[in-house]
Amino acid sequence: MAEKKATTKKAAETKEVKAPAAKKTTTKKAATVKAGEATVSVNAENIGFKAGDVYQALAAAEKALTVKEIAKAAKISEEETLLGLGWLFKEGKLLSTEDNKVVLA
Repeated sequence: MAEKKATTKKAAETKEVKAPAAKKTTTKKAATVKAGEATVSVNAENIGFKAGDVYQALAAAEKALTVKEIAKAAKISEEETLLGLGWLFKEGKLLSTEDNKVVLA
């Protein structure tokens, strides 16, 4: 136990004091999510377009659809469909049914 204290003290004595690093500027970068083989760019503009695709698919169907059905009708991936659904739910434009389907409000 005495050896550990000596080692710790020795390590503390040999540490060099470094000057604080200069602040780095950061730039906003859109996150990307890999959906299967396609890459989904996650930013407000792209998600807004996916929400429009989802809305148009539901309007054309005129009935409640599952996520899979919406993705097929809108010709987008299920991940993109979920992003669009989240956008539309937040805006209050969608309602969910008891059987896990979505319909326009």
